Amino acid sequence: MSFNLDDANVGGQIKVGTGIFPAIGEGVTRVNGSAGMEGPVVIGNPTQFPIPFGTVNIGPLTNSDNLIPPFIPGGFCYGPVSNPFSLAVSGPSGFLGNVETNANVIVGSNCLAQGEVMSNCGRHVLSLKKDLPFDMPHPNKNGWRLRHVCIEGPEIAVYCRGKVPPDGIIELPTFWDGLVNKEDMSISLTPIGSWQELYVETIKWGRQVIVKNNAGGQINADYYIVARRLDDDLIVEYEGESHEDYPGGNEGYSFNFEHNYVEGLIKDMVNETVQKIEEKN
Repeated sequence: MSFNLDDANVGGQIKVGTGIFPAIGEGVTRVNGSAGMEGPVVIGNPTQFPIPFGTVNIGPLTNSDNLIPPFIPGGFCYGPVSNPFSLAVSGPSGFLGNVETNANVIVGSNCLAQGEVMSNCGRHVLSLKKDLPFDMPHPNKNGWRLRHVCIEGPEIAVYCRGKVPPDGIIELPTFWDGLVNKEDMSISLTPIGSWQELYVETIKWGRQVIVKNNAGGQINADYYIVARRLDDDLIVEYEGESHEDYPGGNEGYSFNFEHNYVEGLIKDMVNETVQKIEEKN
C-alpha cells in the first residue's frame, strides 16, 4: 500500500524499512526529528542511477521547482570549477572507509596524511621517511641481498640542479645545512651552446659554489649537485634470503616487493577466480 501526500510534517521519526536503527533509538529512547532508511535511497535526478550504485545515490538537482540553483559562493580556487555540486557539506566530514573518485581531488588548503601519499597506482610515493629503498636478491652473489635508495644508488643522498647564474655563483639550498655532508658533494657542469672551459673554483662555507670560465668568456651552463646525507647509515650489500635479514631491522623503510611476490599474488587471484567459477557451474 502506498500513500500520496502533498506535504507531511513529522514531529517524531521517519523510518523506511523493517530493520531496527540503534543510532536513532527505539521506543522511549527514540530521537525525535531523526530518520532511518534501509536503502537504496536516490536523491536528486531520479534517472541518474539505472541501478543502485550504493546505499545512498546522490545526483544533480533537476527539480524544476527549485528557483535558486545550488551553488557554493567562491567554491575552490584550485582546479576546474565544479559548481554546482550534487553534495554540499558544511562542517567536518568523517569517513570510516576508503574514499574513491574517478576524477580529481581538489583541495583548497593542505592535504594531510598519516601514511604514505601515493600516485599513479602506487608507482610513486611521497614520504616523510629519509630513505625509500628497494630490496632485491643480489644479481651476482648467491645468498646475498642488494639494497638501493631512490634515486637508485648505494647511498642516502639529495641533489639540486639548475642553471648556473651569469656571475657563476650557485647558491646551495638553505636546508642543506645540517642535512648533508658539505665535504662530500659531486658537482657536474654542462655547457650550453658551445664548449666552455668551466671549472669549480671553490665552495664557500658549504653554501655557495663558485664557477669560473678559464677562457674568460660568459658562462652558459646547467649544474647538477649531489650531496651525501649526514645520517647515511645504509648497508648496501648484506647476507640474507629476504629483506627481513637486513642488519639492524627495517624501521623507517618501505618496499617495492620482488617480482616473485607479485607473481604469486596474481597466481593466487587467478586460482581463486577459477575456483569460484567452477563452484557456480
